[in-house]
Amino acid sequence: MLSLFERRTSPGPVVHIDVAHNGEVFRVALKRVSTSRRFTLRVRAATRDVLLTMPARSSLRAAREFAERHGAWIGARLARLPHPVAFAAGAVTPLRGLDHTIDHRPAERGVVWTERGPHGPLICVAGAPPFVARRVADFLKREARKDLEAAVARHSQRLGVAPRRISLRDTSSRWGSCSSTGALNFSWRLILAPPDVLDYLAAHEVAHIVHMNHSPMFWKLARRLYPDTDRAEAWLRAHGADLHRFGAEAA
Repeated sequence: MLSLFERRTSPGPVVHIDVAHNGEVFRVALKRVSTSRRFTLRVRAATRDVLLTMPARSSLRAAREFAERHGAWIGARLARLPHPVAFAAGAVTPLRGLDHTIDHRPAERGVVWTERGPHGPLICVAGAPPFVARRVADFLKREARKDLEAAVARHSQRLGVAPRRISLRDTSSRWGSCSSTGALNFSWRLILAPPDVLDYLAAHEVAHIVHMNHSPMFWKLARRLYPDTDRAEAWLRAHGADLHRFGAEAA
């Protein structure tokens, strides 16, 4: 399976250690990687956690000592992460790249819809308060499926190919993937990004149906389907991780 921005390190068992610093305790995941030659710390914005990659033969004691020496760095990086935004009344979440305010309307009929409010776009939610988060999440996933299916159909028609199926998930390490059987998978969070970013991901994965690699032939085809590839990838690198902070209680 190929995926955009997929890391090709060898997976290994993951354990955790707790690192105390300045009155706080940080949980650090440890991952042994056969190709690693040194300890590497990374704060992952999408999952809001800390990963310590280590050589396969290194000891847990050495890993703990390394993490403890960098406790201040871990704390500072975690503190700089944007705060998660739950799908709740009054919260602001992007939809197709535009900020929308969630407007809870318990007395109205219906489920979820959008409209233009006096101060900007709204996502309107009917029903009792406990159902707001889930209804907004479900609405966004339906919108994502609608937009992705339309984009995939358009790009597939240009190439004369047919994907086996389209699935939506909530993954933190990839935005899209294509299996060897032609099944396409996408993150539903693409509906939060500008439409051209979603369109690019659809073109990228459709191109993988023809070329199951990232060879020059693949990139030539992908750029033919979507000429602004570089701009879309730059947007994802700059803003993609931020999309994972929305809907923290309903993802």
